[in-house]
Amino acid sequence: MLSVQDRTLIKATVPLLESGGEALITHFYRMMLAEYPQVRALFNQAHQASGDQPRALANGVLMYARHIDQLDQLGDLVAKIINKHVALQILPEHYPIVGSCLLRAIHEVLGSDIATPEVLAAWGAAYTQLADILIGAEAAIYDQKAAAPGGWRGARDFILARRVEESAEITSFYFEPADGGAILAAEPGQYIGVQLFLEGEEIRRNYSLSALSDAGHYRISVKREAGGRASNYLHDQFQVGARIQLFPPSGEFTLAASAKPLVLISGGVGITPTLPMLEAALATERPVHFIHCARNGGVHAFREWVDELAARHPQLKRFYCYAEDDGVSPAADKLGLLSQEQLGQWLPQQRDLDAYFLGPKGFMAAIKRHLKALGVPEQQSRYEFFGPAAALE
Repeated sequence: MLSVQDRTLIKATVPLLESGGEALITHFYRMMLAEYPQVRALFNQAHQASGDQPRALANGVLMYARHIDQLDQLGDLVAKIINKHVALQILPEHYPIVGSCLLRAIHEVLGSDIATPEVLAAWGAAYTQLADILIGAEAAIYDQKAAAPGGWRGARDFILARRVEESAEITSFYFEPADGGAILAAEPGQYIGVQLFLEGEEIRRNYSLSALSDAGHYRISVKREAGGRASNYLHDQFQVGARIQLFPPSGEFTLAASAKPLVLISGGVGITPTLPMLEAALATERPVHFIHCARNGGVHAFREWVDELAARHPQLKRFYCYAEDDGVSPAADKLGLLSQEQLGQWLPQQRDLDAYFLGPKGFMAAIKRHLKALGVPEQQSRYEFFGPAAALE
């Protein structure tokens, strides 16, 4: 329990975090990754280079400081952090490293006039409080996943049973357990953690599951990213029969049971978690509107599969929007960017619906604005980030 003085000191640093939090966190990451190579695998260096990871953590630290008196006001931020940690297998021994580097960064960036011993002690106590919350919640989830049918703890060996090129940029990978045992059932919308060893270096990544897990295997569908170490390795070198270590499925962005019309909106590789959601929804009588946006038909993955589902399921309506016409692929329903007017035409007339949307940040920001303007209740518009969370304002 933080003392009144600790909370007062933490809240006093909020203006400093608002103006300089990102610089502080950038220094923190630079120091920690240089001095503690054992945690480098837990961080995507592309997100470090782009600044997305420092911005996300700086925002998280700021939110924590702002709500130090009312942690329940953090909403789903804590749940998102916990699920990301579980998917990457963050363990209790990692927390002291982060804590010591964070306090050093506060002292070195803010200076001793501001980062007094009392301020550092307050932040040390605040970090310990947060770490205890996260460690306890993560331990409970690790235990739950290990005890569930087909579950396990830590890394488990899987074999690549099949790979399929879905588009010019996206390839699917089907993983079966090397021990031939059962696998943990994944909820539609969840992701798995992948452990790779490239040139002697360990890296970990999260990938959305792009199919239901009831067939006894997991499928991820990975876009080749320019300069992406993991994605290019998977596309170019990872062949059928190779082994890989997976962590259990995780994630709180899942399809909730409902009788309301379901709208799934995706941009680019954001289509992947919507696919198991679509499969699950079609097992009910629920109306589904599936809207996908792509640069062009050549990079549009899973079009034929969705078209076949639409032919078999009258409650499914699908719409495609391409930014450009490649002159070769089947035509889209609309060319150009998805406008509010066009989205309104593709939505169900009943706006009391559940919408799930994923894609590039700019795309999601536009969809969020459009849905609100079109009368979809904000609490029924749900989205997920593939990388570090960010504001969609």
